[in-house]
Amino acid sequence: MAVPSFDRARIDALVERAGEKLDGEWVLMGAAAAVAWFSPARTTADIDLIGLAGTQAERLAVMDFAVEVGLPIEAVNSVADFFVRRIPDWREQLVVLHRGSRATIHRPNATLFLLLKVGRLSETDLDDCTRLLATSETIDRDRVIAALDALPSTDDADLGARRASLRASLSTR
Repeated sequence: MAVPSFDRARIDALVERAGEKLDGEWVLMGAAAAVAWFSPARTTADIDLIGLAGTQAERLAVMDFAVEVGLPIEAVNSVADFFVRRIPDWREQLVVLHRGSRATIHRPNATLFLLLKVGRLSETDLDDCTRLLATSETIDRDRVIAALDALPSTDDADLGARRASLRASLSTR
């Protein structure tokens, strides 16, 4: 099976359908949020969509939704659920992206988006962070820098360089 690719139009359509098919409150995260929000030319291979309550019923509902709209369930990723819940006050850092008749789809604010990216900080993550920093979004730069500084040291020179690059970008703006 071919790996799906999601561009802005496809993500927007899925978000709208989710607002009509799912129930409750959901968060679009990761690359899909970046595409829908500040990086319209970017694409992604999956959709990080999690329920706010973090229940098994929500995880199953999003998989059922994927099947209903013709996506392989692997294209809908709920791993972000683990990472977002480790960030204090994450719920207060959500912005409404879409209100449907049955569900509200949120996205992270800029600070939460960056906090979620700093741990892994792949090249693509750094690119997303750099694009976000180029917008006029409000960012708690001190909090993100503190999160970067709290990460364990790394022997990976490339990762160290990406961390240093992000820290410099946060400090100079």
